[in-house]
Amino acid sequence: MNRRSFVPTAAFASIAVAAGCLFAQTASAEITLGIGDKAPALDIEHYIHDAKEGRGEVTEFEKNKVYVVEFWATWCGPCIQSMPHLAELQEKYRGEGVQIISVSDEELETVQELLEKEYPGEEKTFEELTSAYTLTVDPDASVSEDYMRAAGQNGIPSSFLVGKTGLIEWIGHPMELDEPLEQVLSDTWDREAYKEQMKQEQKLLAAMQKVNQLAGSGKFEDAIKVIDKVIEEIGGDDPRSEIIRENLVNFRFNLRLDAGERSEEVIEFFRKQITDAKGDAQAITQFGYGLMSSMQQGTDPGPLAAETIAALNDEVDGAEDEMKPYMYVLIAQMQASMSNFDEAIEAQVKAVDTSSGKQKERMQQMLDQLKEMASKQGEGSDE
Repeated sequence: MNRRSFVPTAAFASIAVAAGCLFAQTASAEITLGIGDKAPALDIEHYIHDAKEGRGEVTEFEKNKVYVVEFWATWCGPCIQSMPHLAELQEKYRGEGVQIISVSDEELETVQELLEKEYPGEEKTFEELTSAYTLTVDPDASVSEDYMRAAGQNGIPSSFLVGKTGLIEWIGHPMELDEPLEQVLSDTWDREAYKEQMKQEQKLLAAMQKVNQLAGSGKFEDAIKVIDKVIEEIGGDDPRSEIIRENLVNFRFNLRLDAGERSEEVIEFFRKQITDAKGDAQAITQFGYGLMSSMQQGTDPGPLAAETIAALNDEVDGAEDEMKPYMYVLIAQMQASMSNFDEAIEAQVKAVDTSSGKQKERMQQMLDQLKEMASKQGEGSDE
């Protein structure tokens, strides 16, 4: 067996990027940017909004000003959810020398398409909402290279807090930005304590990489032993330690399912997650993508596949418009993984219907591929 591990409960993602979107990153890349290092200069190609107070172009960081350099993408749900919070923080600290700079490495056209749309739950467009802070596009990804890759960050949204002396003070999810930003502004931030915390988290991530390597080689029992050792070594009764321990326990169940175990204990563990996600379209979608990834690698999740599809169908009508294409394409991919091509095509048609622009083109290509796969399956059954 030679399959990679998966994490349907996003345990590894939670440890790594606190409910963000993972993307490809070279695991062996050397980390050259950390807490206390000088923040790299910015070389951003496009500034979206007109320059206003606190929203102008930035190349060098001014002394005694505080900056947030945040990375996002139009396809990243948690990035979209972070936008109102970033706008609120910018407005709150506008007169205190704070500038939030949000960077996407997508094409300008892709971002402009999003800006024209209504922001879900807000009586304003994406363009109006993000005009509160400095929204930018950097298609050559040079800034992402200097920050994300240099710091070993493998998920978005991710933000870098640059202090009054131009040094990196904090790295993390923008929804967790409030406390460090307030303390940096008031000169009460303990940079060294946070640097030590980051070291411990990097040690944890190294252990998790080892787990994934073992699981990818089919050595699931060895991977579980590493998880057990890490759980034992995590100290502290603080909320963050509790969250990490809980996520590791979740990951242990993921490994058991990935190893082919379908005991009542394992099935009920994931079934509870499906139940807990009721009423939360994003949660069940996140779960579903993890399960679908595992299925595509050869795992048989037993009844969990059909139950996840049913849960997705229950939530999709009430989901935000931005979420619907992703939910339908997920349903289609899961059905296709089980060779249920009629159901897969039906779901993919809905994915096309709820998409627009380039996304619609991609969804149509996937629909054509599904029809071709269904046709080949039909030809095979006739022989």
